[in-house]
Amino acid sequence: MAHQKREGTSTVTDDDCASKRLKGTDTASETGSSVDASVVQETDAEASRACQKESEASPDKCVSDRKAAANSKVSGEQKMILTAVEADAAEDKGCRHTMEDAWVVLPNACEKSPGSLRCAHFAIYDGHGGRLAADYAQKHLHQNVIAAGLPRELMDVKAAKKAIIEGFRRTDESLLQESTKGNWQDGATAVCVWILGQTVVVANAGDAKAVLARSISTDGEGVVDETKSQLKAIVLTREHKAIFPQERSRIQKAGGSVGSNGRLQGRIEVSRAFGDRQFKKVGLISTPDVHSFELTKKDNFIILGCDGLWGVFGPSDAVEFVQNQLKETSSASLAVRRLVKEAVRERRCKDNCTAVLIVFKH
Repeated sequence: MAHQKREGTSTVTDDDCASKRLKGTDTASETGSSVDASVVQETDAEASRACQKESEASPDKCVSDRKAAANSKVSGEQKMILTAVEADAAEDKGCRHTMEDAWVVLPNACEKSPGSLRCAHFAIYDGHGGRLAADYAQKHLHQNVIAAGLPRELMDVKAAKKAIIEGFRRTDESLLQESTKGNWQDGATAVCVWILGQTVVVANAGDAKAVLARSISTDGEGVVDETKSQLKAIVLTREHKAIFPQERSRIQKAGGSVGSNGRLQGRIEVSRAFGDRQFKKVGLISTPDVHSFELTKKDNFIILGCDGLWGVFGPSDAVEFVQNQLKETSSASLAVRRLVKEAVRERRCKDNCTAVLIVFKH
């Protein structure tokens, strides 16, 4: 049974402070669109190279467990060796009075619905207008995705994406019912990752992002030039803002409008989110973009971040910062805490700042 914790408004004070681990249940639903063609080409080029070398098991937050690897099946009866995964999260409320983000780190995300397929889940829900929607999605999204048919035995990418899309829909539908009963209007964007066997599935709705750090060396091992980062930052998500032409057109067809300030009905910047009941009839939707790729030895880590993080860190900048921290500490927990601390204390992020770091141990 997954333990769930709520994160309050405490901040990251130094590298030794306890990291906050939200082990919640989340739901997901997919959009028909995928990430930019360049990202698809970049990840699909590696799809056929699944890691076949067993990595050492990581302590505590490590998701690779040799029992799961032995039982795991892919494309018929072929055995698959899993990449170990170490993950943690950190948050800081920044200059805000309250913390409206919620996050999830679930190395074993399917304890209630066991299967031979390894399942890990990570997410950030960036709340606005309050944190009720973020908390609700944190509790319910993943379980809704499982209930909608997330694969538990043999990997089926199409079925996984369908389950995630449906999970997002169910979560938003029930969230809206709760917000109507409670008379609240909170909303939340989402960026989520599921690791099923060796397949990574990323879903997002809104402006939270996922960035993959991939080795640019030919063999995926070692760093040739110590003076430069040998990792390439690949953005795995597409932002959903009302000002973007594709989203603006969809909003207008739904009867909504985008103001001169680039906001839906002149009020909300994002065009996709959970909750925000008052905007659901004028073009705001919760349907996510969903993208998948196969893990290879070239894939080093994924950073999930709310818009506060990405407001002060560019993707390549964040990848290089985390890479340097991992070289120094070899700890996902320390690296992610230092990332958030750098964003708030040194780069003056004024918004809530939350990050999840997922490190692959090949």
